[in-house]
Amino acid sequence: MVIDGLYYTETHEWLKVEEDVAYFGITDYAQHELGDIVYVELPDEEDELVAKEAFGSIEAVKAVEDLVAPVSGEVLEANEELEDSPELINKSPYEDGWIVKIKLSDKSELENLLSAEDYKKIIED
Repeated sequence: MVIDGLYYTETHEWLKVEEDVAYFGITDYAQHELGDIVYVELPDEEDELVAKEAFGSIEAVKAVEDLVAPVSGEVLEANEELEDSPELINKSPYEDGWIVKIKLSDKSELENLLSAEDYKKIIED
């Protein structure tokens, strides 16, 4: 499932932007490829994320992957429900399974992300 109106990355993250705030998570495709998610390492509030740099990790039965920031910004909130229920990412990757909410520091970075149409082409190949 790919949702129109979101931004995507080639590394299977999504971004929902509301003015200068963005919600970030991994895509349905990514959670499916990882399998059952058992742990998420979250950043702290007020941490500064830098585009294309790792800020945490996600652990599944099959693998451990870095969480890479698609854009730069300050963490406003981390989804603390994931600490007790990391499987929310498997059940609801675009809604309940969001990972962080950030205040964008440079909206022009959004230009480097993919549209839903472009992302669909990547995962269909």
